[in-house]
Amino acid sequence: MASSTQSLFSSMDISISAMRAERTRMDVVMSNLANAESTRTREGGPYKRRTVTFQAELTDAYQAGFRGNGVKVAAIEQDNSPPIRVFRPGHPDADADGFVSFPDIRTAEEMVDLMTASRSYEANAEAFKISKALFQRALDMGRG
Repeated sequence: MASSTQSLFSSMDISISAMRAERTRMDVVMSNLANAESTRTREGGPYKRRTVTFQAELTDAYQAGFRGNGVKVAAIEQDNSPPIRVFRPGHPDADADGFVSFPDIRTAEEMVDLMTASRSYEANAEAFKISKALFQRALDMGRG
């Protein structure tokens, strides 16, 4: 029972790590959407879109043969795509030619990324619930 218990805990840990990573991705996407029209930042210039990179967490090869332990956020990186220049001569951030630099953020793509992250989060939450129910059944069987 020790290895099956460890396996159930491992599956719950993997689901939790994925939920944390997807939550970070949702936060970054929401920040991108909130700043899609931000033409001025502290650093100067328009907001720069950010992306999240995940990395698998593996056990030591000698211990378990590269068994997965979950996923983690490896990096939150800034997209260095050039801004989109729009002719808006009355805008406070317009240059001498009347153009304003807006972030290169495509709302439809960000919404798809948000839905994907949300569905991944939900799938991992459901996997966690199933693992928890299996663990509870194993405990009940051990008592009876």
